[in-house]
Amino acid sequence: MNKLQPIDRREFTAPHKNPDAIPIKVRVLVLRGGGGHYATFRAIREMLAQQRPHWQVEPLFADSLGQQSSQPRSSKVSQTVSAGSDQFYDFILQHGLGWIHLLTVHIHKVITRLKHRLDVSLLTEEWQQTQPDLVLSVVPFQNRALGESVQQSLPSTPVVSILTDFADSPPAYWMAPTSDNYVICGTQQAARQALSAGIKPGRIIQTSGLVIHPQFYRPRPDNIAEHRQQLGLDPQRMTGLVLFGANGSRVMTDIAERLSAFGDRLQLIFLCGRNQAVAQAIRQQATKQKRAVITFTDRIPDYMSLADFFIGKPGNVSVSEAIAMNLPTIVEHNWLTLPQESYAAAWLEKHQAGISVTSFRHICAAVETLTEPENFAQYQASVRALNNRAVFELPDILQGILDTAAVANNSSVTLSKTQRGA
Repeated sequence: MNKLQPIDRREFTAPHKNPDAIPIKVRVLVLRGGGGHYATFRAIREMLAQQRPHWQVEPLFADSLGQQSSQPRSSKVSQTVSAGSDQFYDFILQHGLGWIHLLTVHIHKVITRLKHRLDVSLLTEEWQQTQPDLVLSVVPFQNRALGESVQQSLPSTPVVSILTDFADSPPAYWMAPTSDNYVICGTQQAARQALSAGIKPGRIIQTSGLVIHPQFYRPRPDNIAEHRQQLGLDPQRMTGLVLFGANGSRVMTDIAERLSAFGDRLQLIFLCGRNQAVAQAIRQQATKQKRAVITFTDRIPDYMSLADFFIGKPGNVSVSEAIAMNLPTIVEHNWLTLPQESYAAAWLEKHQAGISVTSFRHICAAVETLTEPENFAQYQASVRALNNRAVFELPDILQGILDTAAVANNSSVTLSKTQRGA
């Protein structure tokens, strides 16, 4: 396994500029459901725009696969299944029905196997039409079909699966050992799972964490007190931020009601996403506690910068974002936790970066423990000791993969430093 040392820098570096650089076409397979996969794509696109501006990075949404296909029936089936899966996933998250996903994830694996040949056929046609130089994936389930389709149509083009989870949820989730895909893992656990699954050691690359958007690495503003006041909050009071993804969750109303017991010892920022009903319910609760209730926003890093700690589901990307913003974290972990998120809670506890509760019924005790001054200082120190630089590491990793492919295929398209602008 290849393990990179963290890159010690807080902002993105200046972009490589070379008017003679040959454009590199990069396609990224993305899902719309949940939000974490698309957030990872946006992070990749932003960093490559900074570091490799001659790379043309375009998404390929799973629910749009085959739009230009000569197989209209096949493409319709694929698009319907993918779109339905995304919408259903968002629905169960929004309504706090994660337990249903424990059943449907197995059904999804079966469906993926049944339509494997269909997906390979559609993807093969896609690559023949678009001729990418590099294919990336930030989604599970599809990586076997992705690898096989590229091998059939563009065998010299490398395929890279970038995990958006702290760990795999085998079988047949992230890892595709029968393909020749590279696998980029953000934890030792995921790298070990890749090796155990049969991925070639030379195809496993471990970064210092999950890929998140560079904006989460910007320094906290000096005028936090002023920004808190603008939200109607106390400039100096302990502040928690509650976030359950882009679609919110009903559990946020229960958390809000329980934490009202803290009175003026605590204030809260609720980011409710697109869930207007949850936002309205929290606003209508009878409490004298200071709160800011925000619906869908693209300024999540700005709001995180005003908080002292984070409360949410153990979403791998959102936990990584909170840790990057130096926020100790409280999550729920029990038998109903989504399989792909279960290890995130264990990871938090292992690194003493937060608290995992078996139920948000215990949220008051968790907040009391976390915010006790001596405990809070220790949690903050543990969080600051984590140094996830994955998004900054990624451009050089991908360039190395392209260079390796160029050497193996005796190609000069990506090998020349002058051409690539390095």
